[in-house]
Amino acid sequence: MSMCVMRRLCSGVLAAVAAWPLWLAPAAAAESWPSRPIRLVVPFTPGGGTDTLARSLAEGLGAKLGTTVVVENRPGAGSMIGSDVVARSEPDGYTLLIATTAHAINATLIPELPYDTEKDFAAIALVGKAPNVIAVRPDSPLKTLPDMLAKAKAHPGELTYGSSGNGTAVHLAAELLKREASIDITHVPYRGAGPALNDLYGGQIDMLFATATAVAPAVQRGQLRALAITPAQRSPAWPGVPTVAESGLPNYQADVWYAIFAAGGTPGPIVEKLNKAVIATVQSAQFKKRTESEGLASPAMSPTELESYVDEEVERWGHVVRDAGIRGG
Repeated sequence: MSMCVMRRLCSGVLAAVAAWPLWLAPAAAAESWPSRPIRLVVPFTPGGGTDTLARSLAEGLGAKLGTTVVVENRPGAGSMIGSDVVARSEPDGYTLLIATTAHAINATLIPELPYDTEKDFAAIALVGKAPNVIAVRPDSPLKTLPDMLAKAKAHPGELTYGSSGNGTAVHLAAELLKREASIDITHVPYRGAGPALNDLYGGQIDMLFATATAVAPAVQRGQLRALAITPAQRSPAWPGVPTVAESGLPNYQADVWYAIFAAGGTPGPIVEKLNKAVIATVQSAQFKKRTESEGLASPAMSPTELESYVDEEVERWGHVVRDAGIRGG
């Protein structure tokens, strides 16, 4: 055998040996992953509904994965600051984001996002969907949602509603209602649900669009009355409260959802491992007990299904943002 042929054979063997770990790497990495604590970024302040949900999730998820999941609050700019932290992180599965409907809304609402909503995140798993609630004071003359719709049509712009902020999921839920019902009600944005609740108690606004988490305690104490919830079907947590769809607007639906994302480019085997762990956690009896008062429903979604769902949400809320002329950022 000539020296030239020997060199070619040796080169081929060396190249094959060098390449061998590369195709094994993703599977091997997933097998040993995680080997250190995982950071779960909450793009909102401590103590809010998303933060509470994240802490319940972190405990169960850590147990499923055999590591510690540390919650880190990075609030600001309508969830963009925390989202950007994850978008810029290493795509290794050690930095996760718990995102809400705002993740889809911001794609249209904010003209210049610091990240690409589609490319810079790897969809992991849906944590769940929960109702938004339309609430009034107990002494309000608006006894039902049809009462509210009738008054809004008779007196355009007169009724006022509060929300936790301009461009939030609850604000967009109200704008969707305005579009579907062809009514005009006046938006009063607040910096969070707390101040909006205080003004509703004080009579400064007529009603409030809020997450179930924000108003459930007040409704249970009799301080507020729920006119309707926004999902397509009634919630087991709110059995006596009709949906907007039941109240005369059959095409209306506006859930608030929570989902887990990692940085774009996270290896597929790690994404799959995380997906299974999140689904197992949110379907556990312990997690369901902690979130039952919120009416959280957690249908299992694969990463691909979640990705498609978010794309649909971006398109749906984009229409509402553009139609209502809402601007953010």
